[in-house]
Amino acid sequence: MDPVERLYMDALMEEPAVPAHSLRPQLLAGARARRRPAAPTAEWARPYAGRVAAMDALLAAAGDEDWSRVVVEGWTLQELVAHLAAKDGLLAASVGAPVLGPPLGALDSLTRTGDVQAYERARSPEQTRRDWRAQADALCRHLAGLPGTAPATLDGLEVPVRDHVLGRCLETWVHADDAARAAGVRLPDPVPEHVRPTADLCARLLPWTMLLSGLDGTGRTLRLTLTGAGGGEWLVPLGVEDTAPGEPDAHLTADVRAFCFLLGGRGDPADFPAEVAGDRALAADVLRTAPALSGP
Repeated sequence: MDPVERLYMDALMEEPAVPAHSLRPQLLAGARARRRPAAPTAEWARPYAGRVAAMDALLAAAGDEDWSRVVVEGWTLQELVAHLAAKDGLLAASVGAPVLGPPLGALDSLTRTGDVQAYERARSPEQTRRDWRAQADALCRHLAGLPGTAPATLDGLEVPVRDHVLGRCLETWVHADDAARAAGVRLPDPVPEHVRPTADLCARLLPWTMLLSGLDGTGRTLRLTLTGAGGGEWLVPLGVEDTAPGEPDAHLTADVRAFCFLLGGRGDPADFPAEVAGDRALAADVLRTAPALSGP
């Protein structure tokens, strides 16, 4: 059984009902024993650790052709993995965790990505995969001893480390999907308890994506309903300094996975499948500006 098939076995574990006398628990226990599990970490960091394990399972099944294929941003799969390692390393440096790879120089993501990619191009894809996973696991183990509210800085933005880790979760999820699509493989989605906090981060980012796009949503409120496993409903004040939501001006309903991926820079806001009620122009502005924080 290849690692991606074992991921689907993990997803089956989330189904609460197991038929009487079923051999499924024994089968899944055996499958899990053969796939490298997510690193131990704090409860709030488990969504990130889960996406790292999923990406690693995909990479374990990659052949020479997969590693040399351009996946996204003009990067091969090896360069994409180096990019993830670069950003994980920058967050690790911010919270005092070990930083692997070439000596840390610049602290911005683009420059660090270039440094790590140049370093990894002289190495084998398996070495790149091994060091990326080691970096992610070292970060997870360090996070186990930190409160989620501890401050952390990435690309000049200081927020609670919990939010930066959820951002790393979303980026790893999106890029794992990029790699899987390039290889013609479908990865299972994260479990609902990992999707929910990621969607919550995306909802809370909306005031900032609007402001970054030149729109001030102060005094306006969006009712956001995200459907599917891990979804829910949020009242989002659209001004970055608003302290509480008001009466909703617009109501937007969309699939939770599609919404997270829109914030992650995947999908066209103009064609985004959503149901809209109330102030349609406001809802259109929210969707149009949603990818503003996404990047390579």
